[in-house]
Amino acid sequence: MANQDDITGELVTLRDYWRYAISRFNAANLSYGHGTTTAGDDAAFLLLDSLELPIDALDPFLDARLLPSERRLLADRIDARVRTRKPSAYLTGRSYIQGVRFHVDERVIVPRSHIGEILFAEYLNPQGSSFLPDPMAVESAVDICTGSGCLAVLAAKFLPNAAVDAVDLSADALEVAKLNLREHEVEDQVSLFEGDLFEPLAGRRYDLIITNPPYVDHAAMDGYPAEFRAEPAMAHDGGEDGLDLVRKILAEAADYLNPGGGMICEIGSGREILEEEFPHLEFVWLETAESQDAVFWITAEALGVEGLV
Repeated sequence: MANQDDITGELVTLRDYWRYAISRFNAANLSYGHGTTTAGDDAAFLLLDSLELPIDALDPFLDARLLPSERRLLADRIDARVRTRKPSAYLTGRSYIQGVRFHVDERVIVPRSHIGEILFAEYLNPQGSSFLPDPMAVESAVDICTGSGCLAVLAAKFLPNAAVDAVDLSADALEVAKLNLREHEVEDQVSLFEGDLFEPLAGRRYDLIITNPPYVDHAAMDGYPAEFRAEPAMAHDGGEDGLDLVRKILAEAADYLNPGGGMICEIGSGREILEEEFPHLEFVWLETAESQDAVFWITAEALGVEGLV
């Protein structure tokens, strides 16, 4: 393999580095799924984000000649992606949900929740959401298993009148969440809690619960490629069938919801299990660009929350 000096001497434009990265990624048989699905997309993200360029605008910059320092940076990060097999987001330190940038590192899972897409689609709909509560009327919301805090940040942005709580069992993850709250200037609106699911929230009730808990089953985790093993195992581990935490959340959610409220929850591929196990619950399954039944909405009333007397 050519050394890095040879590479930076021969490769001059962004197009050169994109082609080179794709060839290296394909030869190494890398895995994707952290916001990208192909070698070309992953290479584009790594290069553009490293250069502080818009991650969705490769074409205008393809023939730009790069500075020597930029060439070295890109060559080093392409090599690191192949050598370490860490997700590209860990190498740049950033990830995006619907174009909104968040800080990430190995203390948190790389954000890629379908819930982010749903929040944007529903709350930017001129006709309003067909199921989520009126954003101006929501006074309280909570993000359970917040990780990097990305969904709590989005909730704060879409729900301007809401006090938002965010909970995670990992103290390390909450340190990353603090960085994102500060970056997005929502520190006064979002409160972070360390604990197991609803445990640190005794006595509180919410108009909206948002949760993207660990939901990967053990068999799937055993087959993980290196890119997914680079993430905290706790952020994936949903138990033998992937639904251990989802069951706990469903069992406790009614105690933390206001009448008229509801919960949006991402569960991965467990719809059939949930519907068989909870036939009395009225799940509303939500479609996204990549799934039809990975996320459900359920009302407070469907969970047994009674209206005020």
